[in-house]
Amino acid sequence: MSAGASVYPRIAAREYARRRRELMALMGEGGIAILPSARELVRNRDNRFPFRQDSDFHYLSGFDEPDAVLVLVPGRRHGQYLLFCRERDRERESWDGPRAGPEGACERFGADDAFPIGDIDDILPGLIEGRERLYYAMGRQPEFDHQLTGWINGIRARARSGANPPGEFLDLDHILHELRLFKSAAELRVIRHAAAISAAAHERAMRICRPGLFEYQLEAELLHEFVGNGARSPAYNSIVGGGANGCVMHYVANDAPLRDGELVLVDAGCEFEHYATDITRTFPVNGRFTATQQALYELVLAAQLAAIREVAPGRHWNEPHDTAVRVITEGLRDLGLLDGEPRELVETEAWRRFYMCRTGHWLGLDVHDVGDYRVGGEWRVLEPGMLLTIEPGIYIGADNRDVAPKWRGIAIRIEDDVAVTRAGHEVLSAAAPKTIAAIERAMAGAG
Repeated sequence: MSAGASVYPRIAAREYARRRRELMALMGEGGIAILPSARELVRNRDNRFPFRQDSDFHYLSGFDEPDAVLVLVPGRRHGQYLLFCRERDRERESWDGPRAGPEGACERFGADDAFPIGDIDDILPGLIEGRERLYYAMGRQPEFDHQLTGWINGIRARARSGANPPGEFLDLDHILHELRLFKSAAELRVIRHAAAISAAAHERAMRICRPGLFEYQLEAELLHEFVGNGARSPAYNSIVGGGANGCVMHYVANDAPLRDGELVLVDAGCEFEHYATDITRTFPVNGRFTATQQALYELVLAAQLAAIREVAPGRHWNEPHDTAVRVITEGLRDLGLLDGEPRELVETEAWRRFYMCRTGHWLGLDVHDVGDYRVGGEWRVLEPGMLLTIEPGIYIGADNRDVAPKWRGIAIRIEDDVAVTRAGHEVLSAAAPKTIAAIERAMAGAG
C-alpha cells in the first residue's frame, strides 16, 4: 500500500457545520446543548496516554484539544455555536505543541464565538438561563456533571429575581447518535481509505507469518503498516491469537509463540481521522491449511458470505445473524459436531457451544459505534449509509472433550466492514485476502 504518497481523505469544515445545523434543527429554538471534550489521561506518574478526542465532540467540531466545552444555542442572535477552550500559551506550547486558542477556534474551526475555558463559570450560566431545554449526556464525566449541576442550582437560587432555569433536561445522545448512525459520502471515503490500510496490514501479517514467531511480532507488522500509511493508532487493541488463544474473544496478551500446524486469528484495524475499521482474518501459521482446518474455515466463510448477502436496504438488523447461525448449524451437523435436525438445533441454540457471540455491530467513529439495534421493540431496518461488521466464527477450545481431538484448539473468525448502499451493500475491507486460495497465495508471496 502506498497511501502515504496520496492525498488523505478528510472531513471538510462544511460537513461539521452541516452536522451542527442538523442537530440544532432537531433541538429547536429554546434548547441548548453542552458537550465537554475528552480529558487527558495519566498512564503512570508524569506520563500521559496520547490524547484522543471524544467521538461526539469530534463529530460536531473537528476540534481535537482537551479542556474544551462545545455549546450549541439554536436561534441565538449573537452566534449559535460557541467553544470554550485553552488560551494560547507560548511556554506551554513549547512543551506540548500548538493550541488553537479562542481566535483559532473561530478562524479554523468555525465557532461563531469562543472564550477562554477559564471564563466558563462567568459565561455559560448566562447562556443556560432562559433556555427551555438542556441537552446533555449525564454520567459520562462526573466532574463536569457536578459543575453543570452547580450552574443550574445557581440559576434556580435566583428564581425569585426572575432567573429561569431550563424546565427540561434531555439526553443529548438520543438525537446525536441517530445522526452519527448514518455515514455521509465523505465519512465513507475516510473509512474506505482506513479499510485499505487495514487490509494491507493483514496481508503483510500473512506474508511475514511463520512457525517460531511470537504473536506480538505479527502485531508489530500490523502497527508498522498502520503508522506508515498515516493511521497513527489501532482502532482497538489488536488480537493476535495463535491456536487455542483465538478462542478467547478479547485476547490481547499476544505473547505466545506461533506453532507449526496451528491457525492464527488476527483481529485488527486502524483508526484514521478518528474513524475505525475492524477486520479479522484467520490463516495457517505455516501457510497451508490442513483438511480439518479447511473444513471449518470453508464453513465460516460460507456463513459470512451468506450473511453479507442479507445486508441491503429493507432487511432488518438481525437477518445477517440469523442466516449465519443457520449456515453454521447445518455445517456443524454435517461435520458431526452437532447431532439432530438443523431447525431444532437452531431453536435450542445448540450452536452456542461453538459460536457464542453476535454476527456484527455498528462501526464508525467508535469501533462499537453508536446507534440503536432495536426501534420500538423491533429489529432496526437497514438503510443506506449504515455501516456494520459481519463476523461469524467457530471456536472449539483445546479442553473441549465433547469433540474428537482433531477439532480441539481451532478458532476461526472472518470479519469485514460492510456499508449499506442504495443498491445493496459494499464490502469496504474486501482487499484483505479471505478465500483459502488467496490466503495461501499471499503467504507464499505469490500475491
